[in-house]
Amino acid sequence: MTAAATRPATTRAHESTSQPGTAGDAAAFLRDFRSLSAIGETPGHGVDRQAATPADAQARAWFTSLAAQYGFRTETDRIGNLFALIEWNPGAPYVLVGSHLDSQPTAGKYDGAYGVAAALHAGRRLADRAASQSPDGGTPPAAPKYNLAVVDWFNEEGCRFAPSMMGSSVYTGKLPADVALAVTDTAGTSVRDALTEIGHLGSGFGPTAAAYAEIHIEQGRSMEDSGTTIGLVHACWAAAKYTVTVHGEQAHTGSTVIADRKDALLGASRLVVLLREIADHFSGAVLHTSVGQLTVYPNSPVVVPSRVELVMDLRTADEDILASAKALLRAGIAAIEAEANVSIDVAESHAWGINPYQPAGVALAAECAAELGLSHRQVFTLAGHDSINMKDVVPTVMLFVPSVDGISHNEREYTNDDDACAGVDMLTRVVERLCNGDLDGAAAPEAGARPEGTK
Repeated sequence: MTAAATRPATTRAHESTSQPGTAGDAAAFLRDFRSLSAIGETPGHGVDRQAATPADAQARAWFTSLAAQYGFRTETDRIGNLFALIEWNPGAPYVLVGSHLDSQPTAGKYDGAYGVAAALHAGRRLADRAASQSPDGGTPPAAPKYNLAVVDWFNEEGCRFAPSMMGSSVYTGKLPADVALAVTDTAGTSVRDALTEIGHLGSGFGPTAAAYAEIHIEQGRSMEDSGTTIGLVHACWAAAKYTVTVHGEQAHTGSTVIADRKDALLGASRLVVLLREIADHFSGAVLHTSVGQLTVYPNSPVVVPSRVELVMDLRTADEDILASAKALLRAGIAAIEAEANVSIDVAESHAWGINPYQPAGVALAAECAAELGLSHRQVFTLAGHDSINMKDVVPTVMLFVPSVDGISHNEREYTNDDDACAGVDMLTRVVERLCNGDLDGAAAPEAGARPEGTK
């Protein structure tokens, strides 16, 4: 584990002014973000940086290079989480701030990567401010209570290796490291081997966290519709995710009588439609359902499929609606089995209720936005983020900036420059206050503690 860089001490965060970044700060951020966006660029002007691929390794090299320019030292933990550290108060825990550099196969440039670039620039601004406030040869002013670590979480997306949010799950003790390292992709390559191949299988447990902050694009359009610059995430929607196998019988597509067929793809297709019908059953778009992955066996043009594997999920802000949707799903599956002459195995892989963030963190973020003159309101997150893991361990602040037209997981994903730069200003102020200890006591775990089983 590499020692953190040491910077001159700075004043307490509450003594600093809450001014937005300069035009030079904004230009520097946009320049660096655009250089990151060119890594793994697709023909459709998105990115493909799946976890532990050469493109992911190149993005990590970008991270390490920029961190070195800013005076940060880097280290990688046992599951490939990459940290850039600065130490103001030797021996103290760290405020972690970051997101993820990995992407979906044909992704936009902002998902995760914006948050990592913003975190590096927030850290750079605070480090520069600390240096400027330490007079040459004079007595250094009081240091922040906590040190700072920018993080690129490994495999947040979960498209190459399941589950998603793997790096933060291991860091917080929710997923054993040996289990995560043994996961394989469709080609049979394990996480351990993939990280070794790109030179990012580290060791140790990473820096001990006192608090966490993350900024992300909204991935929806509620903020754009309301003209809001900063979203203060107060909770995650309830959700249930399932892995499903539809079992049929392999047969010839030409010669097998229709009535005799046990077509697994027919059953799977009806299940896809059922999920949409369940969403439509509840008025007001209060339930989101989807099937995001289908694998057909043997996937031959002249063979009736014998098996289909798929992944489906239900998400809502109302736990009663989720319970009702599950009941409709069970009844619908039974009907499909009878009508399509197939059997369906369903396993619930993930499930959670309404998942709140600490109210004190939401209030702190609102204060910061008001100080900076940025429009803001409380919002849900409908998607999973690494902050969902972190908030169960330490005080956590989750922020959003608007997504144009609500487009995400798409090469056309976009956030305008003014909103992106405002988000960096906001993140800088929030992290400054977290380093001062302004959220101490906001979470049940003691600041700096790790959950049982992480060491």
